[in-house]
Amino acid sequence: MSVIVPPGRDDVVDMLSTYGSRQAADVEEHIGSLERAWLIHQVEQRYTVELDFSDEQVDRITTVSAAVSVLAELLAGGDG
Repeated sequence: MSVIVPPGRDDVVDMLSTYGSRQAADVEEHIGSLERAWLIHQVEQRYTVELDFSDEQVDRITTVSAAVSVLAELLAGGDG
């Protein structure tokens, strides 16, 4: 089983910028529910994994920083 290096802040911002075709500089810290769904989809496609989030983990993804943290929890161990 290979270990996946989780996305860093710049990676998350880049993925979020593709939602609505924005510049990375235009991505705000707060993540809305549609952006969260988009981000999860982007991560699953980029890493070719199906993520198994708990409700608590999904609820925590409200900011870019929180997304980086939650994705690290899920991907660092290769448990996608």
